[in-house]
Amino acid sequence: MRNRTITTFILLGLTDDPKLQVLIFIFLFVAYMLSVTGNMTIIALTFVDSHLKTPMYFFLKNFSFLEISFISSCIPRYLYSIATGDKVITYNACVIQVCFTDLCGVTEFFLLAAMSYDRYVAICKPLHYVTIMSSRVCGILISSCWMAGLCVLIPPLSLGLNLKFCDSNRLDHFGCDAFPLVKISCSDTWLMEQTVIICAVLTLNMTLTCVVLSYAYIIKTIFRFPSVQQRKKAFSTCSSHMIVVSITYGTCIFIYMNPTAKGEVTIKKVVSLLIFSVSPTLNPFIYTLRNNQVKKAFKDSIKRIALLSTKQKK
Repeated sequence: MRNRTITTFILLGLTDDPKLQVLIFIFLFVAYMLSVTGNMTIIALTFVDSHLKTPMYFFLKNFSFLEISFISSCIPRYLYSIATGDKVITYNACVIQVCFTDLCGVTEFFLLAAMSYDRYVAICKPLHYVTIMSSRVCGILISSCWMAGLCVLIPPLSLGLNLKFCDSNRLDHFGCDAFPLVKISCSDTWLMEQTVIICAVLTLNMTLTCVVLSYAYIIKTIFRFPSVQQRKKAFSTCSSHMIVVSITYGTCIFIYMNPTAKGEVTIKKVVSLLIFSVSPTLNPFIYTLRNNQVKKAFKDSIKRIALLSTKQKK
C-alpha cells in the first residue's frame, strides 16, 4: 500500500463509551485467555498421549495452532488500544496484521476441508484409513492448506500494496482489514474490491464443495450401518467438526455477502469481533466436550501431574 503522506492509521474501534470499553476489554481478555489455554491444552495432549496420534488429532492439533495464530493476530492489539487509549497503528504494522490475519483465515477454510476429507476416509473407507491417511499424506495436506491460503492472498495483496492514502487515515474498525482500508484510499479501488470478492467466493466455493461432498458420502454410508449404536458413534465422531464448520462458514458468509453496505457497518464490526474472539474460544471446547478420547487423555494427564507433584513432596 504505497502512500506519500500517511504513515500511520487510527483504529476507531467499536465504541468511545468508557463503560462499554471496560466490558469489551474484560470479555475479550477472558475469551483470549480461554482460547489460548484451550487450544494449547489440545496441542499438548496430542504430543503426550499415545492414543491421540491418529490423523484426526494431527489435523486437530494444527487447527488449534491456527486458531491461536488467528486470535493473536488482532485481539491483543485491540486490548492494548483499549487499555492505553493508543489507537494509532503504523503503516507497516497494519500491512503485517492484514497479511497475517487473512492468511490464517483463508488457511482455516482449507484445513476444515482437509479435516472433512479425513472424516470421509475414516467412515467410508475404514479398512484403508491407515494406508490412505499416512503421516506423509497428512503432512502434504497441511502444507497444501498453507500454500493454498498464500496463493489466495497474493493477488489482492499485490494490488493492495499499490494503494495510495492521501487524506483520511481513520479506519472504522478495531483492526486493520481490507475493506476499511479500501474505503479511505484515494486510489481507484474497483479492481482490488472485485479481486477480494472473487478470491473470497472461490475459497468459500472450493472448500464448501469439498465439505458438502465429504459429508454427503459420510451420511450416505452411516445410514447403511446395520446397528443404531454404530450410527450414533459415527455421527458423534463428525458432529464436532460439523458444528465448527457451520459457525465458520455462516459468519464468513454474513460478512462477505454484502461487503459495501454502509448501514450495517456496526453490525459487521461486532460480527467480525465475534469471529476473532468467540469462534477460537468455543472450538477447543466443542472438540473436547464431545470427544471421549480427548477427555480421557486430559484426565490421565491431570492424574500424572498430580502423581508427580505428590512424589516430589515426599
